[in-house]
Amino acid sequence: MKKSILFLAFIATIQIFSQDFTIDDINTYELNNNIRLNHIFINQPDITYRYGDGSTYDLKPKMGFLGLNYNIPINNWLYTGAGFHAASIGDQGGLFTLGVNLGVNLPIYRNLFFDANVHFGGGGGFRSLVNGGAIIYPNAGLQYKTKHASFGVQYGIVDFFDGIQGGENVSFFIEIPTTIRAGSYKDAHKTFNVVASKDPFWGKSAVKTVQQVKFDFFFPMGRTRNDGLGNFNNTTPITQTLYIIGFEYQRYLNSNTFLYTHVDTMYKGLRAGFMDLFFGVGKNFIETKYVNFFAKMGIGVAGGRIFPENGLTMYPSTGLDVRFSEHFGLSAHAGYHRSIGASFEAITSGVSLKYFGLSGGSKNPKTGKAVKTIKTQGLQIGVQNQTYFNVAIKDRPANDLQQIAIKINYDISNRFYVAGETSFAYLGKSGGYAHGIFGLGVKSNRFIKDKLSVFAEAAAGVAGGGGVDSGEGILVRPTLGINYHFTDDFHLNVSGGQMWSPYGNVNSTNINVGLTYSLSILNAKK
Repeated sequence: MKKSILFLAFIATIQIFSQDFTIDDINTYELNNNIRLNHIFINQPDITYRYGDGSTYDLKPKMGFLGLNYNIPINNWLYTGAGFHAASIGDQGGLFTLGVNLGVNLPIYRNLFFDANVHFGGGGGFRSLVNGGAIIYPNAGLQYKTKHASFGVQYGIVDFFDGIQGGENVSFFIEIPTTIRAGSYKDAHKTFNVVASKDPFWGKSAVKTVQQVKFDFFFPMGRTRNDGLGNFNNTTPITQTLYIIGFEYQRYLNSNTFLYTHVDTMYKGLRAGFMDLFFGVGKNFIETKYVNFFAKMGIGVAGGRIFPENGLTMYPSTGLDVRFSEHFGLSAHAGYHRSIGASFEAITSGVSLKYFGLSGGSKNPKTGKAVKTIKTQGLQIGVQNQTYFNVAIKDRPANDLQQIAIKINYDISNRFYVAGETSFAYLGKSGGYAHGIFGLGVKSNRFIKDKLSVFAEAAAGVAGGGGVDSGEGILVRPTLGINYHFTDDFHLNVSGGQMWSPYGNVNSTNINVGLTYSLSILNAKK
């Protein structure tokens, strides 16, 4: 009997060790991507707005258009990606677009390259100029590359082809390379022991990142005014508190300096439609195990439902973090949100929930020491075409909307995930409508030769613009769908659901069709 027990224990021990994984078992790769910042000047239509009280407003003749694009190479000459554009100069502050890119990058001589791409998306500001909101922006030009950055000049044509805004332009851009070090999605949700490896992939340190959901309060001051409900000569001061929700991503350059980008939208205080988009740099000045004091400086664009102005905005802020675990913490912050050369300004305060991570390597970037394990976390990034039927509009009959969306799913486990999405209208005469939502999802195992899986999601968020009758912007959207898996990392998805606004009149059935790329984030565990 004793021998039998010892034999069974020996077999169990072998079984346990046979299930151990090391970092050499992960199918790893690097994506050498690029962040492109560009700026465009566009001539505006010669239009005078006339109001019922006899007053008029002349559209400014030129608009600046700032772009933030993230491009991913498909091979050594073809790339794709997605990006935002927003008004920066003129009187179109609040004009935002979201779209996808497809481009080519071909060598000419040494560091000089030919670059051309087409950007397609949706968005808008003054609905009389963009109509449904569809935008196409083909461009071509020259790019000079260095190790740490590249610079380019392009000729292009911005065309809101469902409206009258747009025109030819010459633009300039700067491009900064960035690398994502990841694993195949089939290796997600596993723990791998860190051992000495001959693979050069594991010779690099992990990168510290922070992701946070922000809840901010804007306290307007100075000459801050609303848009007069469409009559720009009938504006009134904004004195009420404005309620903002947003998302921010930070990537550390060293132990205490980081770059960041964030996007916000308003959900209470004005009729829905205000947004902002910022990128900038921050620094931690005092950092302990549990408490961190920081300061940030951002530059970006903002607007919507306020007096027509340029959009270019600065946003210095400071705050502190309190960490209550290795990965999670709460933050309190305050700042000054100010339009550059215009009237909108506000003192801000807020709180946020932060997630701290180390990913992409087996060494702690602060100490240089090897971590104990790598925990893989599934991440899915997709683009969708969304159709919303019979959407309630404030000043005209209900209409169907076509929207383009970027959607990200972050796995909590094999079964559950957190979903985030931003979506902009491009057809349906509601250019300028957009929404941002977050939610929880659950998915099945794959079945029928590992080709199909099903999922369900419950999400809520904020929407506004384009005359859509969403009240102050709160919306709810449950969804059911099915995935068809081409490979472990790439699938087609089709889903449907219902979207309604509790404080407005939107109650719309929707259908979504999209493509999704999946990968595993390599989280380093101390």
